[in-house]
Amino acid sequence: MKEEILFTERQRFKQWWLWLILLGVNGLFLFGVFKQFIGGQQFGDKPMGNAGLLIGTGLSIVFTLFFVSFRLDTTIKKDGIYVRFFPFHLKFKHYAWDSLTTSFVRQYSPLTEYGGWGLRLGLFGKGTAYNVSGDKGLQLEFTDSKKLLIGTNKPDELTDTLNKIGQLKHTTRS
Repeated sequence: MKEEILFTERQRFKQWWLWLILLGVNGLFLFGVFKQFIGGQQFGDKPMGNAGLLIGTGLSIVFTLFFVSFRLDTTIKKDGIYVRFFPFHLKFKHYAWDSLTTSFVRQYSPLTEYGGWGLRLGLFGKGTAYNVSGDKGLQLEFTDSKKLLIGTNKPDELTDTLNKIGQLKHTTRS
């Protein structure tokens, strides 16, 4: 029998500047294909061959579609935390409550602590982070001293859920 879901969140990359770059690159390639194939004019001063232009356009579109599929799913149940950063994790990773010494929501700096967003390895013992936007996250520290930060856009709801099930564990260690 499935356990009751106490908290769930699905996040995707929403940064406008990121989408602007991806759409700009795709638009440039598509314009080049249109100009060179349909218009019969060379695209640029040193034009790419037709095959190269088609391959570049195809790769650009495939990369964008791959990027669109990225999502961070977080679920909390009575037996622990489930997280998946699709398409890197096809199945949810389960972290049982008894494997944790710390679990609380905190503000963090994605750039200075983890070098940005995505699947990140923190610098100087910060641990791993799964994040797609914002600067709030669920900080977990395990009994083996490993650390994981899971980004959230629902910090208050997440804190309330942890509090209700008695799993809000905050230590003063850094």
